[in-house]
Amino acid sequence: MDQPSPHESPPVTRATRGAAFSVHIFTATGAGVALIALLEAVREHWAVMFAWLGVALIIDALDGPIARRLDVVRLQPDWSGEVLDLVVDFVTYVFVPAYAITAGGLLLPLVGPLLGAGIVVTGALYFADRRMKTADNHFRGFPALWNVAAFYLFLLQLPPTLSSLLVLALLVLTFVPFKVIHPVRVARLRRLTLSLIAVWAVLAVVVLIYDFHVPVSLTVTLCAIAGYVVASDTVIRLARQTAP
Repeated sequence: MDQPSPHESPPVTRATRGAAFSVHIFTATGAGVALIALLEAVREHWAVMFAWLGVALIIDALDGPIARRLDVVRLQPDWSGEVLDLVVDFVTYVFVPAYAITAGGLLLPLVGPLLGAGIVVTGALYFADRRMKTADNHFRGFPALWNVAAFYLFLLQLPPTLSSLLVLALLVLTFVPFKVIHPVRVARLRRLTLSLIAVWAVLAVVVLIYDFHVPVSLTVTLCAIAGYVVASDTVIRLARQTAP
C-alpha cells in the first residue's frame, strides 16, 4: 500500500478549509477591535483605547504563525490574507491612533487636524509601498507605528509645539530610507530584542493600569527601549564603517 510522502500536503477537506477560513475571521476581528478602541477614544478613555489597540497587536502577532501552520494560502486561495492584514493594520496602527493624536489635545490646535490628516495619508502610502520591508527583514523608514507613537505622546505629555514637531518629523521619516529592526524577523540580536520587547509590553501594561501616571524611571526605561528599536541598526552600521 502506498504511503504518503512526508512532504506531501494534507488533503483539502471541508474541515481543513473551514479551519483555514477561521484564521481570516480571526484577523478580521482586529478591525472590530479597532472600532471599539475608536469608541473609547471618542469618550477620551485613552488608557482603555490603548488597551484595545494592544489586543489588536496580539491578534496581529498570532494570526500569521497560525495561518502558516494551517496552510491558509493553499486552502483558501480566493481570500488574500495579506490584503486583509494590511486593511486591519491600517485602522489599528494608523487611523485610530491618528484620531487620538489629533483629538487628545497633544498638538497645536491650528496644525493638529493637518498633522492628523498627514498621518493617515502617509500611513496609507507606506502600507502601499512594496519596499516597506528590506531584504534583511528590516522596516524601511518609520514603519507607520502610530499606535506606538501615540502611546509615547500621551506618556510624555510634551508641550504641544514640541509634540507637533515630533509628529512632523515622523511624517518625514516615513519616507527616509533608514532601517528599523523588525522585533521578530531580524536575526541580529534577536534574543536581546525580544527580551526588551517583552519588558516593554509589561511596562506598557503598568502605564495603562495607572492611566499614564507612572514614575519617571519607568518612562525613561520605555524611552530607552524605543531608542534601541529605532536607532540600534543605524548605530551598529555606523560603528562598523568607522571601525579600523
